[in-house]
Amino acid sequence: MTDHYLNRNSASIPQSVWSADWLRKAEARAAAASGVTLYELMQRAGEAAFAVARSAFPASHHWLVLCGHGNNGGDGYVVAHCAQAAGIQVTVLAVESAKPLPDEAQAARSAWLAAGGHISPLTSAWPQKVDLIVDGLLGTGIRQAPRENLAVVIDQINQHPAPVLALDVPSGLNANTGTTPGAVVSANHTVTFIALKTGLLTGKARDVVGQLHYHALGLEGWLAEQDAPVKRFDQGDLKRWLHPRKATSHKGNHGRLVVIGGDTGTAGAIRMAGEAALRAGAGLVRVLTRPENAPALLTARPELMVQALTPESLDESLRWADVVVIGPGLGQQAWGRDALERVKHSAKPMLWDADALNLLAINPITGDNRVMTPHPGEAARLLGCSVAEIESDRLLSARRLVEQYGGCVVLKGAGTVITTATHQAIIDVGNPGMASGGMGDVLSGIIGALLAQHLPLFDAACAGCVAHGAAADSLAARYGTRGMLAMDLLSALYSFVNPEIELMKS
Repeated sequence: MTDHYLNRNSASIPQSVWSADWLRKAEARAAAASGVTLYELMQRAGEAAFAVARSAFPASHHWLVLCGHGNNGGDGYVVAHCAQAAGIQVTVLAVESAKPLPDEAQAARSAWLAAGGHISPLTSAWPQKVDLIVDGLLGTGIRQAPRENLAVVIDQINQHPAPVLALDVPSGLNANTGTTPGAVVSANHTVTFIALKTGLLTGKARDVVGQLHYHALGLEGWLAEQDAPVKRFDQGDLKRWLHPRKATSHKGNHGRLVVIGGDTGTAGAIRMAGEAALRAGAGLVRVLTRPENAPALLTARPELMVQALTPESLDESLRWADVVVIGPGLGQQAWGRDALERVKHSAKPMLWDADALNLLAINPITGDNRVMTPHPGEAARLLGCSVAEIESDRLLSARRLVEQYGGCVVLKGAGTVITTATHQAIIDVGNPGMASGGMGDVLSGIIGALLAQHLPLFDAACAGCVAHGAAADSLAARYGTRGMLAMDLLSALYSFVNPEIELMKS
């Protein structure tokens, strides 16, 4: 199966992202405003999917098209019709139901039969030689696990050696949340229509969508007039935030950042955050940590300014700094608690991560000048719920965190979600190689550095997450994902915090 994180059609995928619920309500209105019927939209969808299949699998000769009892199945009948007209052998298996098909799906089914096509029950035996499976079983309306009869077919799809093209969304994937409540098709390619859905970009979607394709079906003009609730950002967006520096700039122009943490045994966390901040362009970076950490930190990275964390050094650093990062290796003992107590009322832009968030969960305080970067476990502690509840709706969880704690929330994970009171984004970069210790510390340093370079909270969080994930993607493309270390990202970061150079083409 093609890895989604290494094979994106980013140039053709829009920035605007919508919920599947919104689209189902708006589709008829969009068609009417654009002067087309819903059946014409279905024909366009099937033709678009056929074009992707033909391009991706030009040598395929026998397609198995699986149609559900809804509009997703209607798209499948159109694909089958297009394939048969192109001389491809097509087998269509369909869900049988006493419930009538939607009008446009019934029209697509009738057109397939009128063209000499045949439809067999979904329970029929599969042909021996199939070299492409088209998944049109379940569409964007699924909320629960597929019924047992469909779950059996989904398992059969996943066990079959033929590649899979999913129509609009892989069957079994929640198109709003990216969750998989039961069996789900693992597709090689997914073609989504009209609007890009949130559930295709976050959560379990990364495991099952494969290479994502998009087609607006001629409704681009109508969509442009709508106000999208979520934005999708990837490597191509870095230029919007990160501009070339003036020839006369000096270190004072690029911010003074203090990074606080590194309790006994966790000097590595604070070193990674501090060095990442330097690599992301902060002018001056001061580290406040345990005194025994100083020699190793200065030896490894002499550009850092390292001091022992004391009440006096902390108060002076809070006056000196433009931006504060606290949490990497902070711990939850008195040493870390006392530092956070002195920091929490600062009016300067801040980033809270790791144990700063765990301590915040114990003693909540709101703060609109703060970026918080929880992983799902930390988010669950902050909201007093389970990790499963966080992951059941990542966008909603991020909004709840902002409502309760203020500021900007970066909910990390596959398809990182970034949220403020007025904006929400999904970060469409990153890969499984990032599932290793220290990645969050590096991210904290990068975002802190961008805050120090005068980016607003939301922009710094978005740009930092994109640069972080894009650097990891460049390493994954070169070396693979297994064995990737957090510090490896720093050597790759240049190309992404200096996007005008365009050294890296993905």
